[in-house]
Amino acid sequence: MNLHGKDIKIFAGNSHRELAEEIASKMGLPLGLATVGKFSDGETQVHIGEVVRGSDVFIIQSTSSPVNDNLIELLVMIDALKRASAGRITAVMPYFGYARQDRKARARDPISAKLVANLITVAGADRVLTMDLHATQLQGFFDIPLDHLIGVNQLSQYFRNRFEDMSDVVVVSPDVGSVTRSRKFAEGLEVPLAIIDKRRPKANVCEVMNIIGDVRDKRVILVDDLIDTGGTIVNAVNALKEIGAAEVYACCTHAVLSGPAIERIAKSEMKELVTLNTIALPEEKRLDKIKVLSVAEIFAEAIERIYGDISISTLFTQQEKMHQK
Repeated sequence: MNLHGKDIKIFAGNSHRELAEEIASKMGLPLGLATVGKFSDGETQVHIGEVVRGSDVFIIQSTSSPVNDNLIELLVMIDALKRASAGRITAVMPYFGYARQDRKARARDPISAKLVANLITVAGADRVLTMDLHATQLQGFFDIPLDHLIGVNQLSQYFRNRFEDMSDVVVVSPDVGSVTRSRKFAEGLEVPLAIIDKRRPKANVCEVMNIIGDVRDKRVILVDDLIDTGGTIVNAVNALKEIGAAEVYACCTHAVLSGPAIERIAKSEMKELVTLNTIALPEEKRLDKIKVLSVAEIFAEAIERIYGDISISTLFTQQEKMHQK
């Protein structure tokens, strides 16, 4: 494995070409020439259309829906670039699919997140760049370097700009597992934190049990890493409104929004949902109450730092200082 390529090239799969083009544009680069499609039998077909020998190559591909298709595209692209003698290959995964399958919740369950990490490594990736893993310990699933970007700063800055007066704002964690993320968000805004204690009887079914903290007559911001079917966040909105919250906002890094999510959010009393564009949001899912912020700038900066062998952690420090102003 080369530690550094002679030049930099950006490639993209089909999961989120709009974001890939925006990242490349901010870096002043074109997207690399690559054909990513399917053979008539459904197998993934990849052809790299330019020389990459010795290059520092970055593949931008979120493993979002259709998850398996996008994952295989990424793996096949890595293999193609490796066999074309790319100097270093970095898998840029704004959203890392399978991240929630990170442990054995029941007997005989798989740990699919570890399997996916192994597949990416075996395919030939030298490094991974991602944002807001569902659980930070997933970084240890990889036997190659992983750079983990944080979306909280960008989301908190949005609300700092939106609300001139923060005196009646409370950040709420939708469950105990999101407390660390929500606390960091609340500290960035210098506002109180409340927690929702919930019970989940089965997968994708959530029942709110209790709210710890004062939210009556407050403007509330729910913070989570992702929203999937919308059950957790909408139940939280309903519970907060029932006990007297004035307005309820929500934000997340990854808008998975599968199944009944859009219908639930549209019918809910949620004032606004703010999300980052780590996952492509098709037109049929674009509600007026959904605000999408771009992560292109932070990913472009991170890619440039990786290419230049510059620390990624200092990027977080700069963001935090900027957002605290």
